[in-house]
Amino acid sequence: MGMRKRGFILGIFLILAIAFLYSSIIVSSQEVSYCCEKTKTGAWCQNAPQSECDTSGELRSTPTSCAAASYCRMGYCIDSNEGTCSENTPEKVCDIEGGVWKDAVNGLPPQCNLGCCLLNDQAAFVTQTRCKRLSKLYGLETNYRRDITNEVECIASATSDVKGACVYEKEFDITCKFVTQKECNDLKGTDNIDDNSTVSFHPGFLCSDESLGTSCGKSEKTTCVEGRDEVYFVDTCGNLANIYDASKVDGGADDTLYWSKVVPIEESCNPNSANTGVQGASCGNCDYFLGSTCKAYSQSQDSSRPKYGDYVCRDLSCDFENEHYQHGETWCYNAKGIGKSLPGSRHFRMLCYNGEVTVEPCSDFRQEICIQSSVNDYKVAACRPNKWQDCFAQVNKLDCENIDARDCKWYPGLEINAPRQEAASDVKAREAFPSTANSQPFTSTTTTTTSGSGITGNAIGDPVDEANLRDKSVGSETGACLPLIAPGFNFWEEGDAQSLCTMANKECVVKYEKKALGGKWKCVENCECLESSWELTQNNMCTAIGDCGNNKNFINVQGYNTGYRIITENEANQNDKTK
Repeated sequence: MGMRKRGFILGIFLILAIAFLYSSIIVSSQEVSYCCEKTKTGAWCQNAPQSECDTSGELRSTPTSCAAASYCRMGYCIDSNEGTCSENTPEKVCDIEGGVWKDAVNGLPPQCNLGCCLLNDQAAFVTQTRCKRLSKLYGLETNYRRDITNEVECIASATSDVKGACVYEKEFDITCKFVTQKECNDLKGTDNIDDNSTVSFHPGFLCSDESLGTSCGKSEKTTCVEGRDEVYFVDTCGNLANIYDASKVDGGADDTLYWSKVVPIEESCNPNSANTGVQGASCGNCDYFLGSTCKAYSQSQDSSRPKYGDYVCRDLSCDFENEHYQHGETWCYNAKGIGKSLPGSRHFRMLCYNGEVTVEPCSDFRQEICIQSSVNDYKVAACRPNKWQDCFAQVNKLDCENIDARDCKWYPGLEINAPRQEAASDVKAREAFPSTANSQPFTSTTTTTTSGSGITGNAIGDPVDEANLRDKSVGSETGACLPLIAPGFNFWEEGDAQSLCTMANKECVVKYEKKALGGKWKCVENCECLESSWELTQNNMCTAIGDCGNNKNFINVQGYNTGYRIITENEANQNDKTK
């Protein structure tokens, strides 16, 4: 009876097991896995039930694994603009993102090769295109290292230029060098250290830090460093320390910290000052842009001796003719006694640089003029071409005084002649006056070199005497356009001088009358031509044109000749006189 009962129970169990297995087969056949090109939740190329696939638009789904679906092949998606390279990316996704897709079957594309991109004290293990993009973003030059092939080495290389205390043992003495991390690592295995010595690097620490336990300590010695402006302390081992500050020698608590870690320039003494003179005796925070730099102390050049060491912040400013100029200032200069643009005079640009005044002449014959401006009392000057060549061709005030085109001044009531025709064969005259027909603007073929075309300012030098350039004999509707700064030329060469100077020749016919029954002759027309003021006006017009007329040269010596002639003719062609 018991055996029969156990057999019955076993039969029921087998029936239930078969029924459960059959049910599982039915359920499994109903839940076939599909490769969804995109799921309803937004995921791409996922194996899921068909009910979870997004079939909108042209999206596909097939009852197979995504590994076998052609539309879900994985590859590399390259963004050529950003320089990124994403692996295991479906082609469809890459197309939507605007990238270039490469099949992974062909291996890693060259555009996806990684290297080390150094960005100052930072580093990134990226593609070369990405490195260029990051460098441009941060305003840096591209520094891409293909030889660094892993991210750990790349990150370490970013800090290899950071300086600190490199502590090691040599001849049973714990000593130190203030070097970069790379230089410290290079010391390992060299003859500079003991065989069993360990080398440890402490970024940002000075070798004189007491906690390092080295034989290096603070001292009162100072030095200059090539490529830097400041005066620096050196420790007893000869290593650089912080910027020279006399207050950090006495031994207080602050002094210990000052000899332990690197202090930035902006946190050192007097960071916004040139620290020259009395300040420089106790502070070595020089600044080239503020007018100082590190130099060995000189009694003849420096006003104050340093309290410690032998180096100071040298003042780079200049004193010239009882005026003080800052380092880098430029200004226009006319020698004392030279007023107007006299024959032989020249414009000069002066430069204060590293405590010395340098003279830079503008082009000779006043073909260049010096212009000057100031910004917060800081003078800036430059030589630029004297644009006088087509002044004489201008027939109205507006064109004459167009400062963008020429350096000229309009004088109403004056008239000038065209250049003498015989001068047409003279090469230099043709350069100055290529065409005089119909008062067309002249075109200069002269090439000049300017030392500062971007500077604007006032020309230094007296223009022609405007007050004495008024010819009342001519109506105000007429006028003459003359150079603002009279040019010079080879007045000793007859063709060049005469072609220009004869432009100021003037014929004035004075008419006299007397009664038929006798009496004295009486001037009735152009009588002003007999006055000395008319003579002065004509001479001033001569000198305004260039090196013409009655004038002294730049050393205040009168010319060999009077410079002009006034010829008076009567009916009998007599009474010629030369003034």
